[in-house]
Amino acid sequence: MKGININSRDKKRLILLIGDFSLVSIALWLAFSLRLGEIYLPEGDVLFLFLLAPAISIPIFIRFGLYSAIIRYIGFHALWSVMQAVSLYALLWGVLVLLIRLDGSLPRSVIIVNWFVALMLIGGSRMIVRWWLTGTNPIRRVNSLNKPYVDRKNIVIYGAGAAGIQLASALSFSSEYKTIAFIDDNVLLKNHQINGYRVYPFIHLGSLIEKYNVVGVLLAIPSATRSQKNKIVNMLEPYPIHVHTLPSIDELAQAKAKIDDIREVEIDDLLGRDSVTPNPELLHANIKDKKVLVTGAGGSIGSELCRQIIQLEPDCLILFEHSEYALYSIEKELLGLIKSQQEITNKLKIVPILGNVCNQDRLEKVCGVYGVQTIYHAAAYKHVPLVESNPAEAIRNNILGTLSAALVAINTGVETFVLISTDKAVRPTNTMGATKRFAELILQGLTNKNESNTRFCMVRFGNVLGSSGSVVPLFREQIAEGGPVTVTDPKIIRYFMTIPEAAQLVIQAGAMGSGGDVFVLDMGEPVNICDLAKKLIRLSGYEVRGDEQGTGDIEIQFTGLRPGEKLYEELLIGDNVTKTKHALIMRAEEEILAWAKIQQIINGFKEALNECDQDKIRNLLLEAVDGYKPQCGIEDILYKQQKTLLKEDKIVEFINNKSF
Repeated sequence: MKGININSRDKKRLILLIGDFSLVSIALWLAFSLRLGEIYLPEGDVLFLFLLAPAISIPIFIRFGLYSAIIRYIGFHALWSVMQAVSLYALLWGVLVLLIRLDGSLPRSVIIVNWFVALMLIGGSRMIVRWWLTGTNPIRRVNSLNKPYVDRKNIVIYGAGAAGIQLASALSFSSEYKTIAFIDDNVLLKNHQINGYRVYPFIHLGSLIEKYNVVGVLLAIPSATRSQKNKIVNMLEPYPIHVHTLPSIDELAQAKAKIDDIREVEIDDLLGRDSVTPNPELLHANIKDKKVLVTGAGGSIGSELCRQIIQLEPDCLILFEHSEYALYSIEKELLGLIKSQQEITNKLKIVPILGNVCNQDRLEKVCGVYGVQTIYHAAAYKHVPLVESNPAEAIRNNILGTLSAALVAINTGVETFVLISTDKAVRPTNTMGATKRFAELILQGLTNKNESNTRFCMVRFGNVLGSSGSVVPLFREQIAEGGPVTVTDPKIIRYFMTIPEAAQLVIQAGAMGSGGDVFVLDMGEPVNICDLAKKLIRLSGYEVRGDEQGTGDIEIQFTGLRPGEKLYEELLIGDNVTKTKHALIMRAEEEILAWAKIQQIINGFKEALNECDQDKIRNLLLEAVDGYKPQCGIEDILYKQQKTLLKEDKIVEFINNKSF
């Protein structure tokens, strides 16, 4: 015969029930003792009342769910249930006692005293157990076998609003963090207590750090703007603490994140520029009810374009990507978004296409079969040092690939073609920037030919945060490993923009193009990369190791500019720029090349690629791109290896022919 299997949860309920059975009897005994002013020993008919008490109370407690609540997470609602259950029990017990009428042996006030004592014991016992289990009990923290709370980090929460209060409540169960206090700028909250935590003004942060060994600050201000967060982060930077933040209010509202999703300070919070509300008309113009294709759909910008496009109700979204894994990943993610978000219609078709933009026949067949109306051309090689080491492939992908995609757009009647360009195309010092500038010239040349109705436009912007090759993930990784953090030059500066903001502006800019337009995104103020590295080190709770003093935690090492890299980037070739409907989008008027000249250079590129002639490729780029000044010699890996082998062969030949 099989034994009865009682799980851990059932055992805990049984223990709690037995405990309540005992406490109800103890409460009644205390009620008599307190009322009579002496230790009461029940006898005679009164013993029946002590048996009656648990007989009435336990069924009521079960009915009110007192044994279904998890004590570790017990809150106000559960305590209210305790109060209701105990009150009903005390009332019924009192009524029965009055009906029985034990003359002279039961003072009526015992009924009230019994209710009060039972409430204290039943409710209080649960709070004591909760206090014990949640780790605030110092004895348990030391003696527990698994010791989940021994190494909790003391933190303060910046923001005593609703998000901060919810966060403090969530962290009361955390095995990693222990909340010490709130910091808030609201003078009305100064020195008040919220859920047992005192609210301090910011000026007290230093003393809290010193007194309680605070190691971190959690920013619980999801509704704050970027500029407000940037101001707070700048105030926190001098303190030796790790700064974390909560998701934004939009992420919380859309259920993309939870209130206790603690993360590193977002780099866009450090930039301090508030985003501009998008123009719905511009967002929907090229997408709503249209068939849209994104090349490079699995890349940093391409994938974000896809995420935003599916929110704008296209009829069909075609993902064109040459990387099998990248295509698989973005298709899976988009299908998950469609399934989880009701506002995205399930009728939207996601079409994953493996292909290379240089394969014009395949791309043309895709656009023809699906009747593509809008193309966002994000496919490109963009990592400056890698492109510098492999310039021939950059020519093939960035230039010939763009030409192929543009001709497909013309041949299949695509309405709008938007090229994702870069600030490195302005007076380039590297092959990547030069190829992107020539890609711009191709679209401008095709527009001037005026042989199609396709509207070509280009959107030029700087570095996007979190993209492949971005410095920020690299810095975080280096900091986590204890350093050093590598920066190419102490004077190097870059423009930065978040990937979602860049993609949103690209979509809006594309809707304003009339043909051949170069749109430039307002990137805000340039950021000194060395200062950014220092700020990330400090906000991670470390000190920058000084060159002279030798103190601090993490060192910054300067490695020198890499091939093709320059100290600063620009967004405009000239000064001829006009405003548009959007505050962060400008239209640039720049010199272009005649289509005959462009064709001549393209033919030259094709010949140079067939001949693997790196010198010709370099000369053609110098001829085609105005302002191109290479920062280094030809760095092509194969080219340099061939020269080395050729040199070695000549040396060997010289030695063999030399008489010693």
